[in-house]
Amino acid sequence: MELLQPIPFLRSSEARGRHWPLAESLHYTRWLATHHYENFHVVSLLLPKRLHQDFYNVYAFCRWADDLGDETGDPRESLRLLEWWRGELRALFAGGPPSHPVFVALAETIRRHELPIDPFDHLIDAFMQDQTVTRYRDWDHLLDYCRRSANPVGRLVLMLCGYRDPERFRLSDATCSALQLANFWQDVAVDLEKDRIYLPQHLLARHACMEQDLFARRATPAFRRVMEEAVDYAQALFEQGLPLARMVDRRLALDIDLFSRGGMKVLDKIRAQDFDVLASRPAISKTERALLLLQSLARLALRRAA
Repeated sequence: MELLQPIPFLRSSEARGRHWPLAESLHYTRWLATHHYENFHVVSLLLPKRLHQDFYNVYAFCRWADDLGDETGDPRESLRLLEWWRGELRALFAGGPPSHPVFVALAETIRRHELPIDPFDHLIDAFMQDQTVTRYRDWDHLLDYCRRSANPVGRLVLMLCGYRDPERFRLSDATCSALQLANFWQDVAVDLEKDRIYLPQHLLARHACMEQDLFARRATPAFRRVMEEAVDYAQALFEQGLPLARMVDRRLALDIDLFSRGGMKVLDKIRAQDFDVLASRPAISKTERALLLLQSLARLALRRAA
């Protein structure tokens, strides 16, 4: 089954050359979504069962784009493959018959829910940007990246669940950007290994934080001040997006609340270790995840009672 992973799949002439009927393509996206190395359940058990396959299909598209961007080990090759992936996407929306299993499966979801091309195209654009941009000037520059790397996912989820209004999109964008930032702050040390710094340059300059200290894994007082401001910025975005959970179906509301509270818990973890994310990566334990789920369930029950 290893050949079903994106990069081994591409290197297998058998996988690339075979015909993929719809049933097998749906099985492929379902397998890919439930066998990833991430400790992440793509489809919540609380989401309507009729939407599970659609979420698998969208996730498979995102997973392929992500791996094409990060798993080749060669930025030029990643750009070439992402451009190919974009070509497959645009051919699908132009009415061409899909040949890749992800697009065979995704075509059904796009047709059934009348999804536009923009969210998918923006995601590819963000993965392409990762190959050439490793520093961000200010918050506007970084949020523009989040607009294409994270926000499209939230909008696709809303559209799959039947929501398309600007206000829900706005709140979803705030939540998704906050989740992206929380992940960046959690993984500062991981991104340094790829020569990527998502902390805005103007923030580093304002606190006189030197890049060489980051690469030397020195959590200086200046670095801690940078991280404190960055954590507060993400916290404000989470709080801005929280009302979204009260504006959607209760099943989706639980997922939104859980993701938001989980992201804010990561920020709390960073605060608890005095903003030193260079020495150790803050992580949420299984017990804490269970507690977050219970708290989200309780909030949902109180809202229903009210």
